[in-house]
Amino acid sequence: MDIIKNRQYYKFCFYGFLKNLRFFDAFFILFLVEKGLPYTQIGILYAVREICINVFEIPSGIIADTYGRKNALVLSFFAYISSFYVFYQSNEFWFFLVAFLLYGLGDAFRSGTHKGMMMDYLKLNKWEQQKIKYYGHTRAWSQKGSALSSLIAGVLVFYSGTYHNIFLYSIVPYLLNLFLILSYPKEFNHSLKKTASGKKFKIGLTTTSFLKIIRQPNVLRIINTSALHTAYLKAVKDYIQPLMVQVAVVLPIMLNTEVEKKNGIIIGMIYFIIYLATSRASQLSSKFEEKSKGNISYITLLFGFLLGIACGIFYGYNLWVVSLIAFIGVYIVENIRKPILTGFVADNVPNEILTSVISAQSLLRTIMTAILAFAFGVIADVYNIGVSLMVVSSVLISSTILINLLNIAKIK
Repeated sequence: MDIIKNRQYYKFCFYGFLKNLRFFDAFFILFLVEKGLPYTQIGILYAVREICINVFEIPSGIIADTYGRKNALVLSFFAYISSFYVFYQSNEFWFFLVAFLLYGLGDAFRSGTHKGMMMDYLKLNKWEQQKIKYYGHTRAWSQKGSALSSLIAGVLVFYSGTYHNIFLYSIVPYLLNLFLILSYPKEFNHSLKKTASGKKFKIGLTTTSFLKIIRQPNVLRIINTSALHTAYLKAVKDYIQPLMVQVAVVLPIMLNTEVEKKNGIIIGMIYFIIYLATSRASQLSSKFEEKSKGNISYITLLFGFLLGIACGIFYGYNLWVVSLIAFIGVYIVENIRKPILTGFVADNVPNEILTSVISAQSLLRTIMTAILAFAFGVIADVYNIGVSLMVVSSVLISSTILINLLNIAKIK
């Protein structure tokens, strides 16, 4: 059955497209390094952001499910916009800390909320069987947004010769997205079932239902498997930007151009290619799920970590282009996994508490990201980014295999 591409479908797509017009993403680490921050301090900032998400993750999901998902998203975008402005104005670690905290608050109230709306919409129209394909298509538009964002950012850096202005420009698409969310139908604000008295579930009942579902082994397994790879990519993805700089240096083009301007154009083009590939991967995720006969979540998890190890090894031998190709593979694996595992969660969780459960998944992810980001930053400062990639990826793949073997032994 083909997806019905009505007005709401395009609103879902446009939301993801605008959300990923974060022009600073392609240069985030380079921006912080330019401000004089060592990798350890950068790791601390990333960890603090994840801790902030940790604190608000589950409460934000319960609040969204109880008091309104649209309301939660509006708060989220106000926090994002405030964060971008602080980044634009800042030059010191402590101001960056405030910006990261605001960004973390925005992430906490956004994560899971929009997915909950989408799954509710599919259920309302009796299209639940399309959830993987539908989410894969809308997520593909998010990746297209990232691709275009990278190109625009590259042009902005090329003409300005600096990184900090891109935070100011990022406010515009987020304001547009804020108005888009406000245009969603009012029935999207709540998905909770009605009680006998006609009132919505209160926080206590929402929390009770959430705790009951989250203890189920199959739900916990899906949440853990999904969260780990996402946390891994989120923790290390920005550290790959210095590798892109090395690739820009070895390319025999724009030889008479200023270094930062050349980096801006080439890094923007590299990210453009990456996000076009991940957009296609998201669209094809349902086909991977249909053709898979084994445990696709476990296999892709191991493969993602193996690509991380390969990236670190090639980095150590100064094979910059090959190292970058390996890391692009990690991106592709994540975007094949994401729609599939989101569908798995939706299959195992009642829709009225879906936002809360997805927030719990995000909570686990943020804990993992905080630990990995800090560890990665410290190892990168002591050795280099290549060694850090090899160490972190090796620890994760070893622990994943060990936990899986213990679970098999337990079942037997």
